[in-house]
Order: sequence, then structure tokens, then C-alpha cells
Amino acid sequence: MEVHWGHHERVKLHPVVEHLLDEYRAGRLSRRDFLRRAAVFGTAPSVAAALLAACSGTTPSPTPTSGPVEQTAPTPTAEQAIPTMSSPSPQARAIPVLRAAILMPAGRIHPVTVADEGGLCVLGQVGEYLCWSDRDLMLRPMLAERWEGSADARVWTFSLRSGVRFHDGRPMTVRDVAATFQRLADPNVGSNALSAYRGILTPEGVQIVDERTIRFELERPFSNFPYLVSSDTYNAVIMPEDLGDNYENTFIGTGPFRLKEYQPRVKVVFVRNPDYWGRPAGPDEIELRFYEDESARLLAFQGREVDVIARVTSLGAESLASVPDAAFIDFSSATHLQVHMRTDMEPFADRRVRQALALCLDRVGVVEGILLGKGDLGNDHPFAPVYPSTDRSVPQRQQDLEKARRLLEEAGYGGLSVKLVSWRGIEIPDLAAVLQQNARQVGIQLELELTDAGTYYGKAVFGESPWLDSVLGITDYGHRGSPDTYLRASLRSDGVWNAAHFRNEQYDRLVDEYAAAVDLQRQRQIARQIQELLLEETPLIIPFFNRFITAVRKGLQGIEPTAIGHLRLAEAQMV
Repeated sequence: MEVHWGHHERVKLHPVVEHLLDEYRAGRLSRRDFLRRAAVFGTAPSVAAALLAACSGTTPSPTPTSGPVEQTAPTPTAEQAIPTMSSPSPQARAIPVLRAAILMPAGRIHPVTVADEGGLCVLGQVGEYLCWSDRDLMLRPMLAERWEGSADARVWTFSLRSGVRFHDGRPMTVRDVAATFQRLADPNVGSNALSAYRGILTPEGVQIVDERTIRFELERPFSNFPYLVSSDTYNAVIMPEDLGDNYENTFIGTGPFRLKEYQPRVKVVFVRNPDYWGRPAGPDEIELRFYEDESARLLAFQGREVDVIARVTSLGAESLASVPDAAFIDFSSATHLQVHMRTDMEPFADRRVRQALALCLDRVGVVEGILLGKGDLGNDHPFAPVYPSTDRSVPQRQQDLEKARRLLEEAGYGGLSVKLVSWRGIEIPDLAAVLQQNARQVGIQLELELTDAGTYYGKAVFGESPWLDSVLGITDYGHRGSPDTYLRASLRSDGVWNAAHFRNEQYDRLVDEYAAAVDLQRQRQIARQIQELLLEETPLIIPFFNRFITAVRKGLQGIEPTAIGHLRLAEAQMV
């Protein structure tokens, strides 16, 4: 289908977008789900909105004609492409220095290896992605002006923005973009981004088409691939081709801020980049201060040492409610905690023991007590309610102590003792304490060992990480715009984050089928099978999905957090 746009432009729709329009007209797809899915296949938001308007008979109304099927969306301007939450207010006051409290980075900050919320938050101030995944699961152009996928979602082509320079003055080229993804997809490099790319993208699959075009030829069809090169894959910041090991010396990138000062385990200070390709940053300077404990972050806010806390727990937000000038950004997300059980080691090699521990947990009590109601119940699979492909008709697992005791007895355990390891952060200590108390009621004794994040995650590879090597542990997972990384990295047989050491051929096949499905209804059908399989096998306990909360000083606007841990401060303004 070819759509004529105004007097001069025309847009040729991708076949998947045509199908999405049919689904919308038939009432099987909501407006929001259409906009999200169309964005994945490269449809500009303005085009998608106009298409829906045409369906409903309102203006603007493009006129369809017959023609070849391909997608060429209008090119956004630089300011349109920047992922902004607000426009500058005429009443806005200058911000000389904006200070924010964030989690202590777990270790050395390097784009290839960073694997923690504090580290990625720093990285996102100076580095940029091909596209931005916002809190509404929408994709927005960033260093890529547009993209399109083949009909089978196996080949994806991205057109790059011109006029972009790194902080050292060098222009960003297609060779830099290719080198970035070849590095991240190379198993010999050991990138943390293999959590997204293993089995999907190889270095050979990253191909330069011309000076402004890059193509990804995937190992298998993957309908959500643009999310994998977006800010969701936080390692995928575009870096120079000759990126070295001493990244902390420069924090080079293409972003709106550049390095002024870095004190490991204390703070990092960035200043406005005067040569930024887009709208200049609002604050003259930003200072990210590092804190291990939430109590310290809360005290810093109360003492006016900082004006933003990147992430606060529900209990933390409640403690700030009495602060007169405190305000909150609060939204639903797929952020969650995973309790993994080693399926290849006793006592959890027997799935009845895994099911028993899952049945111990009072999930309603956890959401009400730990999250103060600011979250959704989890059902031991990664399909959060925010995802349109989630099948919400799958029955919710409830606490059932009698059944838990019976399963343990059938497995030959009158009682057992297990060490649970994790780190002291966010809601983890509270969940560990509740799980310990609940499990005790059926004869499971949990010994808690909580360390700092750096110790728990170790080198984040099997054999050198308490996270990946422990029999029982709790791990925090940030939000993604699609569930694919959770499904693959933490549960697939070859998953680099598979702390449960789960091996199931049927599961692996279903995950590949889900990734290949371009139709939302088909995705939902496969999602139901995955949800039911994981409830039966129970390699993980996922008790809840958080609402993500950021604390800001009243009058601060334009701050954009995402539930994976990004905190965009470039648009900040005080009104």
C-alpha cells in the first residue's frame, strides 16, 4: 500500500504495518499497541497517528493508492528526533548545576562490560543509541533517522544521522557504528550485550551498505530487533571504531554532555557539550553522586545535596512524602526481581521443590507490604502486564502452604536448609526476609547472605559470579521495551544470564517462535504457552513487577527516567 502524504511526500507501508492496520480496523489491536508495534517497524509516530486518523475518518487523512510495498518514512528534524518529554518553557530558569543521586556503579565503567544500573546511568549521559526506548515502550529515532525490516524480520536496515560528532571532534561514521555492534556481538570479546545478541547477531551479520546505512542480517527472524539496538541494550552506545580499554579517562560519546571530572565511587561531573548535534542541554553542568544505600540517597535529597534521586523504592518515596518540595515521577514497568533456583543442583533439581518454594510466597502481602501497592503481581514468568503480548488469562499462582508441604513430602524432604545469596539494594533485603519467613512455615530454612552489588555480580560470567553460580539467589532486572532479553538471557539453555541453569528444548523452541512472530495475536498465543510452561517448571520466582519511581525537586521538569535505569537530564529545566 502506498499512502500519499500532503502535497509532496508519500509513504510506502511495510507489509507488517499494513497487517497491523487490518488488526486495528477489526478491533483486535488497540491504538496504543498499533503505535508501539508500527514504531518497531520504522513508522514515524506522525505517520502512524495519521493512518489511525484515516481509519476513523478524522483528519489528517492520507489517500491510499495501489503501489509497491516498502517503507520510506519522512525524515524527522534533529529536534524532532531527540527523545524529549517536554519543550522549553518561556518561564524556565537556567540550571547552573543539577545534582542527582544514583546507585553506586558496581565496578569499572566501560561500554562493553557495564552490567549494573549505576554504571548504565553514567553511560547514558554521554553516549547515545540508534534509537531510544521510552517508558511507554515506544521507540524514537536517535542516531538512526529511520529503519525498516524485511517482511520476515530477518534483515534490518538503519539510516544514520549526519552531522554527529564525538566529544573529541571526530565525526561519527558508519564504520564506528559497525565496529560498535561487531564488538558487542563477538563472543570472544565477552560483552555484556551478548545477553541480547547471542543466537541473534554475529559480527559477520553487521554490514556497511554505504556511508550512512548499516544493515543487520540476523541468524534468525526477530521481530523486536530494533529494541535490541536501542537504549534497552545499554551497552549499545555508539563508540569510536578505535575504542580502547581506558574509557573512564574520557567517557567519550556523542551525547549532550561531556566529561569534566570523575572520582570513582564518589561522583562524576559532566558539562554541556557545545558541539552537540541536537538541542543544547538545559543544565550547564550535571553531577551524578554515587551512593550504595537508599538511606544515604534519601538523606542527601532531604539535605538538599541533590535534587534528583534516580530510583527510589516505594518505602523510600513514602519517607519523602513529608518533604514539602518533593515530587515524583511514577510509572508502570517490567522491572522486577528474579529468585533463581539451580535446576541442575539439589534440592532444586526436583521441580516439586521449586514449586513448593514458589507456593510459599504471599505475593499479595509482598506487593502491599514492600511496594505499598505500587506494583503488579508476578506469576513466575517475565511477561509483565505492560507488554501487549502477555496473556492475562493465565491463572495467577497463589500462596498455598498445604500444597507446598505435600510437594516437599513427595520429593522426599521433611525439611531442608538452603543458602540464599544476593546484594543489599532496593527491595532485595525485604523480599529475602519475607521469603525466609514464608518458607519457614513449610520446613524450608533459608540462610541469608547479602553483600554489596559488586561482590554479588562478580565478573558476571559463569564460574566467577555468586549471581550465576549460587544455588538460590535474588537478582534485579531493569525494564525492557520487549520481554525478549529476559526470555533468552535468563532462561534459554544458552542464556548468558541463566542463573537457574535451566535447560528445556521445548522452551527454547517457543522462545525462537515468539521472536519470529510479527503478528501480535500470534505472539500472545506463544506467550501463553511459555507462561504455562514456566509455571509448571518454575526455574524462577518473579513475585512482582515494580512501578518505577524517581524523586525530583518540585519545579524541575523535563527529566526522563526509564525503568532500566537511564536518567536523561539534558532536557531538565526549572520553572
